[in-house]
Amino acid sequence: MADLIARPGYMRWLRRWRDHDLIKVVTGVRRGGKSTLFELFRAELLAEGVPPANIVSLRCDDPAHRGITGDYGTFYDAIVGRLAPSGTTYVFLDEVQEVPEFERAVDGLYIRPDIDLYLTGSNAHMMTSDLATLLTGRYVELSILPLSFSEFAAAEASPPNGAGETGSLDLLWRYARRGGFPYVTRIRDVLDAGGAGLVPGDDWDAIDEYLGGVLNTILVKDVAVRLNVSRMGVLSSLVEFMADNIGNLTAAKRIADTMTSKGRKVSAPTVENYLGGLAAAYLLYPVERYDIRGKRRLEQLGKYYLVDTGLRRALLGEAAPDLGRVLENLVYLELRRRGGKIYVGQLPGGEVDFVVERGGATEYVQVSETVRDPATLERELAPLRAIPDYHPRLLLTCDPGGPYNHDGIRQEYLPDWLGAGAA
Repeated sequence: MADLIARPGYMRWLRRWRDHDLIKVVTGVRRGGKSTLFELFRAELLAEGVPPANIVSLRCDDPAHRGITGDYGTFYDAIVGRLAPSGTTYVFLDEVQEVPEFERAVDGLYIRPDIDLYLTGSNAHMMTSDLATLLTGRYVELSILPLSFSEFAAAEASPPNGAGETGSLDLLWRYARRGGFPYVTRIRDVLDAGGAGLVPGDDWDAIDEYLGGVLNTILVKDVAVRLNVSRMGVLSSLVEFMADNIGNLTAAKRIADTMTSKGRKVSAPTVENYLGGLAAAYLLYPVERYDIRGKRRLEQLGKYYLVDTGLRRALLGEAAPDLGRVLENLVYLELRRRGGKIYVGQLPGGEVDFVVERGGATEYVQVSETVRDPATLERELAPLRAIPDYHPRLLLTCDPGGPYNHDGIRQEYLPDWLGAGAA
């Protein structure tokens, strides 16, 4: 347990729903920490005195279990056969979407009074399948992301703030480049244990190889197989294109035309289908535009953000940092962790990076690497000043100091804002 990274917010969610007559469904990108979260929770149950016999755990994508995961009936019987003779059995099923017609087995397990059921899945098709129809009103879902900035800092044994402005900013750059997949924080320890004799920086190749493997697994298992993709080259090129264009307004036809002009011929419907698959695999997150003056969502265009900025660097290398958009991606992910609905704000002649609706309140968020130059500061403040209401407005930058107030617009130091998000 010493090597497991704490996920305090997600653990609170599991505790909140423990022993309630609902299925707990945890979804998210592969290798994002779902299995580890369950491992942390099982350890907590054991520490509280739950007998080991009352905990059943099964990885459904493990070939060692192929004898019981081939059909839902055999799978159901195998789980029931492992239940404790008395008391509640806590049943944890990892990557349950790998079992054909898994929703039927899940429904059967749910109706048993002696089971508290927990599931994970790495593809949103799991929640748009018959499971959602069968279990309407009988499940709660937690969608998790890779490590937050604070969780990354804890894993790296570095405080996210309070250690000096330079230290926290250096940590933010490391987080932006490496990303938040939990195993990335352990690669150096693993290599050192193997006698690699590393010097600082030598682990980058290993990180890139690991992230490349994660990406390939997602593309093959969670996208290509489910969409019956025959042109893997097109799918891979699309992922690179989207990674290079995070934070840009996009449309399927525009993407198709650009890719075709660069020698990778593809139609707009195919692009749209693939984008849906990438979103369902939690690799990309689509964000709609919102007309701030008209108070309505806009169907035309939109933006996409990557689940992890380390994947972007692994895909595109250091030659395409585009730090401003990387920071925007990090802020988007943190806003998702904090909950609510997130949109891209549209104004006549301008744009606000994010409109956040949470708990009946609205907040506007703008992100910039630096606003030290007065002209840059005015450019970033202009859309916030043009908003015709009085909801809170926030400007996040990497300029140390503050917070500052610009006629009601609050400017905060991005590492501090990110560091406050994982309590």
